[in-house]
Amino acid sequence: QVQLVESGGGLVQPGGALRLSCAASGIIFGIYTMGWYRQVPGTSRELVATITGAGRTTYADSVKGRFIISRDNGKDAVYLQMNSLKPEDTAVYYCNAAQTTMKVDYWGQGTQVTVSS
Repeated sequence: QVQLVESGGGLVQPGGALRLSCAASGIIFGIYTMGWYRQVPGTSRELVATITGAGRTTYADSVKGRFIISRDNGKDAVYLQMNSLKPEDTAVYYCNAAQTTMKVDYWGQGTQVTVSS
């Protein structure tokens, strides 16, 4: 059974930082591209950042220079370091594991991030 479990969300003031974690189980972690997405109620889920098994990263323009995605293949975990947070970063953040060759992807349950003074 595949599980992706996010943690680390919460309430933070503008300009602050948070670190999200996602622990994966039930998959061969190293062959999956891991990603973070976010969603505001009433809008579509949007890509935040992805990282391949080899460590190649991509970022949404809105978070470049502020967020850093990383992974630990030994711990089957992916992280999102979020710095200089803005109110518009407020959303539910979801962890994703995607394997294009096998045409499968999995989602976590989401963790709420709220940026507010």
